[in-house]
Amino acid sequence: MKKRVVVALGHKALGTTFPEQRDAVLHTAKILADLIEEGAQLIITHSNAPQLGMIHTAINEYAKTHETYSAPVALCSAMSQGYIGYDIQNTLRSELLSRGIYRTVATVLTQVTVDPYDEAFYHPVKVIGRYLNAEEAAEEEKKGNYVIEEPGKGFRRIVAAPKPLDIVEIDAINTLVNAGHIVVAGGGGGIPVLKQRNNLKGASAVIEKDAVSGRLADLVDADLLLILTNEEYVYLGYGSENPQAIHEMNVSEALGHIHNEEFGKDQMLPKVEASVHFVSQKAGRSAIITSLDKAKDAYLGKTGTVIA
Repeated sequence: MKKRVVVALGHKALGTTFPEQRDAVLHTAKILADLIEEGAQLIITHSNAPQLGMIHTAINEYAKTHETYSAPVALCSAMSQGYIGYDIQNTLRSELLSRGIYRTVATVLTQVTVDPYDEAFYHPVKVIGRYLNAEEAAEEEKKGNYVIEEPGKGFRRIVAAPKPLDIVEIDAINTLVNAGHIVVAGGGGGIPVLKQRNNLKGASAVIEKDAVSGRLADLVDADLLLILTNEEYVYLGYGSENPQAIHEMNVSEALGHIHNEEFGKDQMLPKVEASVHFVSQKAGRSAIITSLDKAKDAYLGKTGTVIA
């Protein structure tokens, strides 16, 4: 039996600009192919923050001079999923064929439902787009959007980061996975949508990608959630003179460290929380947090922080 693995790719795996992303994904494809050769059945999810910001900025700048509409955040999220998925599926397919492996790779544009009454909508925190001047910031506020000032730099738009409730396309994802296909899904935390009877309306929000990775891993009944970031291990006292690498922790220990605020709110905390959620849903599951280049070693049990 192949081990079903959800691999969550961070910023390093994708780069930022179009050419930078292409080069980064060529490297990432080799790492993913190594996992497949080791017997992993992959479901791939990824970050999208720089790409989302680039798309949002480009369309809004275009709208200023062409008398058209600015772009909703949900629409920009969908665009980023499409072109990131395009690069991943093309490069991974080519890498696998070069190794004599024929496997289909498919990207599923993924919508994720959120609660319209989520407290996050009243306290937006996620920065998107370019810096704005005072006049532009005032215009955004007139539209009902939130902005924050960064002294000496200008203003930035900020949006909510609500918790994911459900993945709309999960049946399609599971059908592909069960048929043996490699699937790219839930990119950038998914496209946030609100349920309105039979309709789904895009929300002005960005969902935490790690939370969706954990939710996706649960809903596809994965054996392993492999979160790839910049560090080989999760550390206690990260940034201090004597950081302590954590090689393994159970759910109770992880919750204790979370309670003690051991992990950076925008750094390791979302990754540890997603791992805890995933492994808590069913016995026998595990999660590993490690760096991109250590993915194979982590899969083989040689490195990384294991949460089980």
